[in-house]
Amino acid sequence: MSIPTEPIGSIPRTPQLLAAIATGDGTDPRLDPLYDEAIRETIAEFEATGSPVITDGEQRKYHNFWTYSVQGLPNTAPDGFRIPFSAGHTRRMPRLTGGPFRYLRRADEYLDVALRYAHVPVKQAVISPSALSLMYPAGGIPGYPRDQFIDDLLREHETEVRNCLRKGAHSVQIDFTEARLAVKIDPSGGLLHSFIDLNNLALSRFSAQDRQRIGVHTCPGSDRDSTHSGEIDYAALLPSLFELMVGNFYIALAGERDRAHVLKIIRQYLKEDQRVFVGVISPIDPRVETAEEVRDRVLEAARYIPVDQLGTTDDCGFSPFCDDTSTSRGTAFAKIRMRVAGTTLASTVLGAG
Repeated sequence: MSIPTEPIGSIPRTPQLLAAIATGDGTDPRLDPLYDEAIRETIAEFEATGSPVITDGEQRKYHNFWTYSVQGLPNTAPDGFRIPFSAGHTRRMPRLTGGPFRYLRRADEYLDVALRYAHVPVKQAVISPSALSLMYPAGGIPGYPRDQFIDDLLREHETEVRNCLRKGAHSVQIDFTEARLAVKIDPSGGLLHSFIDLNNLALSRFSAQDRQRIGVHTCPGSDRDSTHSGEIDYAALLPSLFELMVGNFYIALAGERDRAHVLKIIRQYLKEDQRVFVGVISPIDPRVETAEEVRDRVLEAARYIPVDQLGTTDDCGFSPFCDDTSTSRGTAFAKIRMRVAGTTLASTVLGAG
């Protein structure tokens, strides 16, 4: 059996879609045909890379991977949690102003469309409960206590994931990019542990069989060729990360200065029933990796991780925020082709092909 390889999620939006979003409301129903065409085109290009598992490129996640489910809620304000990136810009989450908390849209709606066009398995990414928990203000909300908010949040997340599994997603990937950022904000680890506990509360609602189709993605952020927490040592994150009750972990690795350091930590904490997909492609590096480079990164990882627990992925999506045009679609798909080709080369060397 060959080493499995999967993408993370986003692909830069088509030029036509970007132009339409820039001049108006990205949720305008009149844009539906344009979104549909962007998804169809993206899936066709994705399949042409040879990737055995694809996504819809998150073409319809307006405005980004983090707030797609809540963007436009009437009981929010724009001055929520602030995320600074190393390039000097910031992103902000909405702030919840009143209850109850409900999703405005769920990711299984995107999956419905993708499955109409795809000829290979489709994975679906969803945002973590811990990320959305940052919408609740520190000062509380009169008449809507935090405990009630958490109950509502967990119910909404569970419904979204169950819908994706039921509708036939190959896997459901929980985006947990705030994990490393949590260590940066609170070096004591308290915030990270609270995030792990919250996400495990959600995961405990699923069967062991379901959790083998659920994974968690962690990275230091990726926006305009920059990160929000790339300086944080994985040693402060990974021991806790592997306590999450999922079968798959997607870990950004290609962009790390000392991959062997990270791989040693993974080897120490990876459990027997878990698979780790290591990042072999760096979306924020403008250079397209060669298949041989990818092969060598996989072989390096195989020195620390059992081959039957190893997979490959991209470090992050190529455009998690829809207005990020720092990477072209052509570059993104070229990198994905090299991920697939390099993983195949490594599988042959390792006798896994």
